[in-house]
Amino acid sequence: MLEISKKTNLLEQNIYKYTLQDVEEPNLYREMFDYESVPKIAFNHRRVPINMPEDIWITDTSFRDGQQSMAPYTVKQIVDLYKLMARLGGPYGIIRQSEFFIYTRKDQEAIAKCMELGYQFPEITTWIRAQKKDFQLVKDLEIRETGILVSCSDYHIFKKMKMTRRQAVDFYLETIRDAFEAGIVPRCHLEDITRADFYGFVVPFVNEIMNLSEEVGIPVKIRACDTMGYGVPYTEVALPRSVPGIIYGLQHYSGVPSEMLEWHGHNDFYKAVANASVAWLYGACAVNCSLLGIGERTGNVPLEAMIFEYASLKGSLDGMDTTVVTEIADYFRNEMGYDIPPMTPYVGENFNITKAGIHADGLMKDEEIYNIFNTTKLLNRAPGVAVSKTTGHAGIAYWLNEHFKLTGEKLIKKDNPLVFTLKSWVDEMYADGRTTSLANKELEDKLAQLDEWKEWIK
Repeated sequence: MLEISKKTNLLEQNIYKYTLQDVEEPNLYREMFDYESVPKIAFNHRRVPINMPEDIWITDTSFRDGQQSMAPYTVKQIVDLYKLMARLGGPYGIIRQSEFFIYTRKDQEAIAKCMELGYQFPEITTWIRAQKKDFQLVKDLEIRETGILVSCSDYHIFKKMKMTRRQAVDFYLETIRDAFEAGIVPRCHLEDITRADFYGFVVPFVNEIMNLSEEVGIPVKIRACDTMGYGVPYTEVALPRSVPGIIYGLQHYSGVPSEMLEWHGHNDFYKAVANASVAWLYGACAVNCSLLGIGERTGNVPLEAMIFEYASLKGSLDGMDTTVVTEIADYFRNEMGYDIPPMTPYVGENFNITKAGIHADGLMKDEEIYNIFNTTKLLNRAPGVAVSKTTGHAGIAYWLNEHFKLTGEKLIKKDNPLVFTLKSWVDEMYADGRTTSLANKELEDKLAQLDEWKEWIK
């Protein structure tokens, strides 16, 4: 049978319908995941088309996945961060939703206070257990959407839940019906999808979900969860590890619209950002992230990373205020006592700081030579140098000018006698066995002792 595809507007053969393979033994893909060695990446040389939706957006799980990976946030911290996210996402809601726990009084108080703000974005959603009383709790709070765990790999179905595939599907569908009965949009979290039998379980299961959604007239969302970070962004990779293949398959064989399709990844193999970007490119409207990437084990997709990935792909920030990224990082450091690794892109204290003298010389001539973009404009963070053993005269001059905001006639060049004096002192420090960079306070204290500095800044 031939029909016009609503996605490509081309005449296509009727899509093959996959049926559930209710196997007796679990398919654990031992050729890829033997557990005793590094997981293998297999290629089948099958390509799927890039098909990025017109609109893409970010969803947040900082108050769910993120919060369960560090000390619980206080109500004030949740509200403060929610406000910052709203500013960051801008008037068009590029940060579309934020996911909350709902079980404790603290959780419910935080939700209530965030809802009182009246923001359209990020919309507040929840994550709950598959129980009717939990659906009622969501409904009582007038929240329209909630996440539901529907694990889909045989690792979970056979080993954790002790069920067959058919039993798992029936259990999940009953839970989804409970959500529909409560008038709640279910967001089905397909946990461990990158170790699941995609055509033997995932596609036929999602087909049943979509049929049930059509039957009751309530939309359903599908979140593809790379729970262990096994997803791979490369083209022509075999399932179940192919992120392009997963997104394409859910659309092409299960009819999940782009706006109802979301990617949730982890960073166990350093591929979280690349996988999320690929999910956008191949048809998912939403990628799920957390602030600073904080999440289970190695963490989730860093929300701030996808802010800049969005701008790279779309060629526009579309109203987002990226300077808020720096405010969020400062809040985690100063208000929550969270140590951000200094080399972390965009938010680490050293991300646009150079310690190499030759780089500092380039910065003095034109910061564009060694700065990734105008960080002063986009992040409210000017590029800088850290004074250390390898810092030359140019680096010290740059530090003086940047740290004390010197301009015009007061601008210090690398051949200034003051720079030579300070450089000699720095060299003496390292000759005595110092190994760490000098703190700003140390440099300030030394300058306060120098008469030539006092004269210079008059």
